[in-house]
Amino acid sequence: MFPFLTSGGKKVRIITGGPSHKGKEDTMAEKLSFGVNKSKERALRRRMKRLKIYEKDLVENFIRSSGKGGQRTNKVATCVYLKHIPTGLEVKCQKERQQSINRFLARRLIADKIESMILGKKSREQQRIEKLRRQKRKRSKRAKEKMLEEKKKQSEKKKMRSYKPEPEDFEK
Repeated sequence: MFPFLTSGGKKVRIITGGPSHKGKEDTMAEKLSFGVNKSKERALRRRMKRLKIYEKDLVENFIRSSGKGGQRTNKVATCVYLKHIPTGLEVKCQKERQQSINRFLARRLIADKIESMILGKKSREQQRIEKLRRQKRKRSKRAKEKMLEEKKKQSEKKKMRSYKPEPEDFEK
């Protein structure tokens, strides 16, 4: 009934929403529910639509996760493998213990990768890297002097707050 894939001695059921699904509209997307907040789900769907990522172009496999999680991890196929056929991009996600959330996260990762391919330098990842680079950049001499002057003023204020009079100051 279901196709199987043998991976490292493990038998894994393959569930696909691949090219066999044909239709004008991507009706499969409305049927999927990922067990996350509805607003997050809607945002992901809009983003996928904007990037022209359709469910019919995705091949989804479920594999048993590895790592911590005990018996549940060994019994349930929570790891999600997602492949976008037109671009050939592949994503494997096993961050969470729930398969539905991993499915959502895998689609988000695919969208991130495709967005970075399309937008290049303007992608979110590139923006984050640029922000870090700007933050780590060495300050100009004038800015450094100004900052040190402000720090000096602040330390003077703190010293004034912690002033403790000597006994001689009371005698007059």
